Amino acid sequence: MTQYAIVTDLNRCVGCLACSTACKAVNGVPVGSFWCKTLRIGPNASIEGVNKADGSDYLYFLTVQCQHCENPACVQVCPTEASHKLADGTVQIDKEKCIGCQFCAMACPYGVRYLNEEERVVEKCTLCEQRIAQGELPQCVAQCGGIARFFGDVEQGIANFDGPQLGESRTKLKDFVEPYTDADVHQLPDVGNAPSFAYILRNHTWQG
Repeated sequence: MTQYAIVTDLNRCVGCLACSTACKAVNGVPVGSFWCKTLRIGPNASIEGVNKADGSDYLYFLTVQCQHCENPACVQVCPTEASHKLADGTVQIDKEKCIGCQFCAMACPYGVRYLNEEERVVEKCTLCEQRIAQGELPQCVAQCGGIARFFGDVEQGIANFDGPQLGESRTKLKDFVEPYTDADVHQLPDVGNAPSFAYILRNHTWQG
């Protein structure tokens, strides 16, 4: 079973907002709304507990969007089946079926859905379905300035995820990022929905 997702190396992310900006541009996201939010976490004291005066404070940037969950609560509460899960694991919205009730937005534990006031339908990250169907990367991955975002099938292991293109070929997570352990791989809180996206954070306390 396929489950497409994105992995973000938070130690590489520089908070340039290229992912958020590229997403809005390619998907026509209205002003004031976001499919991909970039949050600043910190600054915090280092995990070793060193004094702040020595410059050991740290912060990281956390990108939050639809997690294309394995068991999406938004799909379960949708009265018209407008919110649905595809065979590739992505969660999509059929605008022709959406009645704008916003049950899905209320059910989402990450607050990543919003009502398009003009169209009166709910919108969110589609994982650039129109691009991945053609073998391309989601726009937020392709335009990542820090080469911190990688896309692939969870079932194939995150080490095999593809990143932005360098030269004639795409980067591979396993060949590009610094070594990490299973303890360095995190997800947003799971309340039974099983989020698919993952975040790598080394040497710091995870506060997702």
